[in-house]
Amino acid sequence: MAITSSEVRGLVFGVLFFSLHLAEGDLSYSFSEEMRRGSVVGNIAKDLGLDVSKLSARKARIDAEVSNKHYFEINIRTGDLVISDRIDREGLCGDKASCVLKQEIMLENPLELHRVNLHVQDINDNAPQFNRELIQIDIWESAAKGARFPIEEAHDADIGQNSVQTYNLQNNENFILGVGTNSVELVLNKELDREKLKEISLLLTALDGGLPQRTGTVKIHINVLDANDNIPVFNKPMYKSTIPENSPVGTVVLTVSATDADEALNGEVTYDFGHISDEVKGIFEIDSKTGKIKLMTTVDFETMPVFELRVTAKDGLGLTSYSKVIIDVTDVNDNAPIINVKSLSNPIPENVSPDTEVGIINVQDRDSEKNGQVRCSVQLNFPFKLVPSIKNYYSLVTTGQLDRELVSDYNITITATDEGSPPLSSSKTVQLSVADINDNPPVFEEQSYSAHVSENNKPGSTLCSVSARDPDWRQNGTVIYSLLPGEVNGASVSSYLSVNGDTGVIHAVRSFDYEQFRSFKVHIMARDNGSPPLSSNVTVSVFISDVNDNSPQILYPAPEGSSFMTELVPKAAHGGSLVSKVIAVDADSGQNAWLSYHIVKATDPGLFTIGLHSGEIRTQRDISESDSMKQNLIVAVKDNGEPSLSATCSMYLLISDNLAEVPELKDISYDEKNSKLTSYLIIALVSVSTFFLTFIIIILGVRFCRRRKPRLLFDGAVAIPGAYLPPNYADVDGTGTLRSAYNYDAYLTTGSRTSDFKFVSSYNDNTLPADQTLKKSPTEFADMFGDSDATPEVGTDFLQKIFSDKKS
Repeated sequence: MAITSSEVRGLVFGVLFFSLHLAEGDLSYSFSEEMRRGSVVGNIAKDLGLDVSKLSARKARIDAEVSNKHYFEINIRTGDLVISDRIDREGLCGDKASCVLKQEIMLENPLELHRVNLHVQDINDNAPQFNRELIQIDIWESAAKGARFPIEEAHDADIGQNSVQTYNLQNNENFILGVGTNSVELVLNKELDREKLKEISLLLTALDGGLPQRTGTVKIHINVLDANDNIPVFNKPMYKSTIPENSPVGTVVLTVSATDADEALNGEVTYDFGHISDEVKGIFEIDSKTGKIKLMTTVDFETMPVFELRVTAKDGLGLTSYSKVIIDVTDVNDNAPIINVKSLSNPIPENVSPDTEVGIINVQDRDSEKNGQVRCSVQLNFPFKLVPSIKNYYSLVTTGQLDRELVSDYNITITATDEGSPPLSSSKTVQLSVADINDNPPVFEEQSYSAHVSENNKPGSTLCSVSARDPDWRQNGTVIYSLLPGEVNGASVSSYLSVNGDTGVIHAVRSFDYEQFRSFKVHIMARDNGSPPLSSNVTVSVFISDVNDNSPQILYPAPEGSSFMTELVPKAAHGGSLVSKVIAVDADSGQNAWLSYHIVKATDPGLFTIGLHSGEIRTQRDISESDSMKQNLIVAVKDNGEPSLSATCSMYLLISDNLAEVPELKDISYDEKNSKLTSYLIIALVSVSTFFLTFIIIILGVRFCRRRKPRLLFDGAVAIPGAYLPPNYADVDGTGTLRSAYNYDAYLTTGSRTSDFKFVSSYNDNTLPADQTLKKSPTEFADMFGDSDATPEVGTDFLQKIFSDKKS
């Protein structure tokens, strides 16, 4: 639940062009310790009547009054005060009954300050603890019933109901528990008899009052002895001392003293600390013989102003008494003021008006009273001054007109001095820059830029960089690069290039293809960060260079699988005669498209050769009778790129003067006659009534056709068609295409199976007719011979059968 009480006061300092909205009052919240980070303590926007939407613009934040440790923060979206760090009440406030964290809520434009008191409520997160795990007590058997034996009480870091509330003693015949205000005692309920019982072990349990309840235990070991009936007695029930915080190490704080009425060993008293924290044990030590308490390290008033110690006095046989020691630490002026710049407008435009607030300064002094009172000032020769605001806050304002051309930077020294004796002071230098007015556009270092990149580049690769400079200052001179909208080949220019807005480095967005386009232009804009922004443009020309990324494409002979081609070579061909030509092209340009031809495999390696650059296949020697009729060449076409790319093709050659020497031709018409037979069978199935007669006719027709087959094949002159060349490839010397100067004709004589080929000389000497090529195209033969019944079928099946028979 939040409790607020605030009133607004106005402070006027001369004639100012700014106002400070000052708020005074306390805002209080209560919450439990050990809450998780992010837990909401309260909504300050609602409780203070603030507009949540303006918290960010007003730079709402939490400042601790004393400690630099930040346990809270403001959620500027909701106005909630949330926990940002672990809060342990025992670590912050120790045994204090009230634990209050003092924070300040600060807002700017106008400056507003609210104090917040955050009450940390204890939870039962600590169990009671005894100073020792085992307590040794020696008791004489002569002790009377009702004798009391003090035991050091348990300590619980929690407070109130969560601290130690009760004790339980293990059931036994001899002792009961007596609990006083500040002590725990064993009360002898039955007289001891050492002859019957020499030792007694008991378990003492301390219980707190929290939920859930926590406990702590200690073992008590009692030795039954003879006659030590006096315990040590302190000369004071409580000791107090005061030391200044700058006391040197080894200073004796005070001396405790206790006496024991017994004599000899029973009257020897030793001193020790009771239950104190490890931190306090590191600050003080006690002399076990004299009871002097000394400083082991320096103490700090700002950290711990009061120490509360427990001391014990124990005689030689273990009887113990307790006393309390309170040590107050007094403050000295040992802390210089601390100057914090809470807000600073930097840089400052040179056209700001006088009395403009440019910064908020906070001064803290950890000392108390006069030692913590501080005065602040700045140099007199600067156009700035400090105006007191709220509590220990000051506003840094201008006192005159600024001129960046005269002074572009100010190093303002702020001095803070306290009222201590002797006074301590500190200073801090604040650097302020005067901002320029944006009156210069960026200027590129070059009038235009060129970038060269190879095709197939990796996306993201750097092409070039542009650079522009702006003589203006700071943000007015900060140049940002961007790509102006445009199109390249119908696509957005941003799909081709990108530019780094900070460095001007131009990157490729995609991989370029030289075969698609060889160059393009883009426009880069350089814009500053001024208001309004100024800009200039520059043209960047991108040139794409070719790389060898296309393999040669063979146009002739056609690739395997699409058609099957064979060249006929006459037996009378002489060495150097042109047999055929491999035609290929390459989509690349320049030397990447320069093609060379090589025979990589041949039936007879010494029989044929191929032109390195022309692709012409010629005989190396005269053809002899011993040469195989079927010749197979595998030709590789390579380009001149780096690395070189290649393609291969197969060329089939038949060495023969006439077709009669090729016995496989007799089976060439099987397919067409089988097709006719199928048609006859279909007709026979339809005409059931004439089935038998039709069957006889078909049988007679088939036998008749077989007797006429050789004559049908060679009856008439046949021109074997040449290879097909795509019309989109031009006949150009040296590029791998066939020159139009080569023409071939082939004829078959009529009426004889053994008729010879007739070769008509080509336009060039030693050139074979190209139309001797056998190609899988039965329809072309049909068109040339006219009558399908008399047309020989020369195609892929025929040539494949020739080569398969040869292999078998």
